[in-house]
Amino acid sequence: MVKFVDDELKAIRQEVLDMWTLVCDQLKNACEALENVDKEKAWDVLIREKKVNACELKLDCDIEDFLVLYNPVAVDMRFIVAMLKINTDLERIGDFAENIARFVIRQDGEPIDAGLLASTRLKEMGGIVLEMLETAKRALEEEDIALANSLFEKDNAVDEINAATTAELARYIADHPDKAAFCLDFKGVFIRLERAGDHITNLAEEIIFFVDAIVLKHSSDKSYKEQALLRKINEGNK
Repeated sequence: MVKFVDDELKAIRQEVLDMWTLVCDQLKNACEALENVDKEKAWDVLIREKKVNACELKLDCDIEDFLVLYNPVAVDMRFIVAMLKINTDLERIGDFAENIARFVIRQDGEPIDAGLLASTRLKEMGGIVLEMLETAKRALEEEDIALANSLFEKDNAVDEINAATTAELARYIADHPDKAAFCLDFKGVFIRLERAGDHITNLAEEIIFFVDAIVLKHSSDKSYKEQALLRKINEGNK
């Protein structure tokens, strides 16, 4: 029975990693389509979104079946709960990739102003988010707390770029009044990348919860190390 349970857990883990790879590809393709206004690649993202949704539904069912059949405890319970939450976050990141692809499809086919791309640091922001997503996947594969913890600082850089885009877009509109509607729509791309970064930090929190049983949710003012120290102090006082 124990071996069968282990096999089921390994199968769920692989499903999560496969979905993760798919979502990584979706976000990467959406960002590449955005840089070149590549509508063909954007349509590919839209088509593959159905596969992301199908993966989410299958994982939900498999996880629910595992909970009902095996009533896991301790680390197995933490793992299965973490995978359930990670599944939801990955699906949301896939949605953001789809939203970016839809922005590309709405364009008239002309490349986005290179100066605007540079001043808003779009490529840099997309690169950080993609790196975060890939790092989070590696953190799960290796059960590496340090890798997971490194994502919180990277998310701060994403937030900084997003916050700065409003002023940059306002300046661009002042010089190009006819581009006001475009800039308002373009701002949505940065918002979605920023939200993707937030969901990736959720992934990091779930990995830390699974590996080390520390809950970081709603504890943004404390680092993982501080949480771990507090836990050890509390255990020593018992």
